[in-house]
Order: sequence, then C-alpha cells, then structure tokens
Amino acid sequence: MTGGRFAALFLDMLAAERGAARNTLEAYRRDLDDYLVYLAQEGSSPAGANAATVRGFMASLSGRGLKASSAARRLSAVRQFHKFLYAEGYAPADPTAAVGSPKRGRVLPKVLSVDEVDRLLRVAHEGSGRSDAEDGHRLSAARMACLLELLYATGLRVSELVALPRSAARTRERFLVVRGKGAKERLVPLTEAAVGAARAYLALLEAKGRAGPWLFPADSASGHLTRQAFARDLKVVAAAAGLRTDKVSPHVLRHAFASHLLQNGADLRVVQELLGHSDISTTQIYTHVLDERLKSMVRDLHPLAGG
Repeated sequence: MTGGRFAALFLDMLAAERGAARNTLEAYRRDLDDYLVYLAQEGSSPAGANAATVRGFMASLSGRGLKASSAARRLSAVRQFHKFLYAEGYAPADPTAAVGSPKRGRVLPKVLSVDEVDRLLRVAHEGSGRSDAEDGHRLSAARMACLLELLYATGLRVSELVALPRSAARTRERFLVVRGKGAKERLVPLTEAAVGAARAYLALLEAKGRAGPWLFPADSASGHLTRQAFARDLKVVAAAAGLRTDKVSPHVLRHAFASHLLQNGADLRVVQELLGHSDISTTQIYTHVLDERLKSMVRDLHPLAGG
C-alpha cells in the first residue's frame, strides 16, 4: 500500500471517529504530505520507518528553518499517523515512541487590557448607534458590535463565532450551547451586553429582509461570515479605537476573555471548559496570569510583605 493511501485512511479515521473539522484535516494533510515526501526521498515508507527515520525528518525541518513550535506540530501529526498504522496492524511498531519533541520556548499570548477591549467595544457601538448612518453601514456596525460582545463574553473560537445559528440571538437563556472541535458540546456564558447587542443586530438584519439559518450571513461558500472577513473588519475598528492593528485579532480577544477571567479569580479548570480545551496543558499558556495574581496576593495579604 502506498504512503498516500495510508495517509488517506488515517484522515478518514480522523473525520469519522474523531469528528475532525475540515481545517484540521487540511492541516494534517499538509503535514503528512511533507513527511511522505521526505520518506520517498530517503527510500523509506510509513510501514518501514524507524526512529532514526523520524529523527532525520525532524532534523530536516530544523535545517529548513522551521520554528520549534511548527516542528512540534509536524511531529504531533507524524506521531498520530504512526500510532494509527501500528494500532491497525499496518506497521510492526510505532517508531515515534522513542523520539522526543523539539524544545519550545514559552510563548505568551498577545492580550488586550480591559481598557483596550472597552475602547474597541465603544467604537463598535458608536457606529451601530448613529441614526444618521446609512442602513447598510448601521447593519455592518451592529454586526461588529454583536461579534465583539459575543466573542468577549464567551471566548468562542472564531470559527465557532462566525457560524452561530440565528437562534443564538433569540435565546432566553444566559448561555449558549456550542459545538466545538471534535463535535464536543459545551456551555458558554452570555452577558447582558452580549444579549442586547445580538438582539439589536438581529432586529436590523430582519428589517433588511435577510433570511437564512446564520446569525452572520454573507455571500461566501459557507453562507456565513468568514474568519478572514471578520479579522479584516476588526482591524478597521482597532485603528479607529487608536490601537495597533497588528495587536488585535479575533484570537487575541479570545485570549483577553481567558486572561481577564483568571485575573479576576476564575479557576484554570473553569477557563479550560469555557475555551473548549480538551487538555489542561493547552490552557496553561495563561499561567503567567496566575503567577502575577499569586504575587499580588502575597504582596497585598501577607503580614510581613510590607515590612
């Protein structure tokens, strides 16, 4: 069986058994294509690869200048691929078991301050509240205010946010049920501001006669707003709010949601659930926030700290 066929079987398994999203599958496909090209150049195959082969592949990534984080992601894909081949009986062993991951420096997420988020929200709401604006501009501004309020209230992944159904703006609950990675469902909270912005935007949307299942409809292949379009429009709002546009993105607002919760006393496990992280280690990129909180507590509460 060819390497390409092995990869196709692995991707089919990810889609069928783990519910992997299209973007996830494409990322795995790119990583495995790179690995299969290396195997072919070395005269090897997925079933015949050993630990030295995998280490050679990782060394080739370093030689090509890939960052440690990118190389680690590539190795993760290769590990899962080989585990699948071994478990299914296509290979006699898993050669990645003896291969260590490349060391990565601790990369802290970009985070906006509460004041900076407030400025973003204020600019977005000012645009949606202008009575002299054209209907199209008011609708676009109301959409942005809705997107930002929902994102900051829930910490949704941008792919989850732009694909929200219209029913999300009609709910009487103070939470949303979101289907995230791996088709796993989780509850995320809604603030009064988010509910209000969603209802105001929906009223404008329906007044324009826009029907359909999506809360953020658009002329795209999916039928809803794309992540790229949201990111582009967000930079316009960021510039109007006097923020550096390279510092602001939908994912940065998700980081802000998590960081601000932790700063105000939320438990790391709770934040893990809200973000939809399957592994607490993913959420631990925010431990720098906890470190600062602990230092502050010792400084403010320890009886000898002032002496």
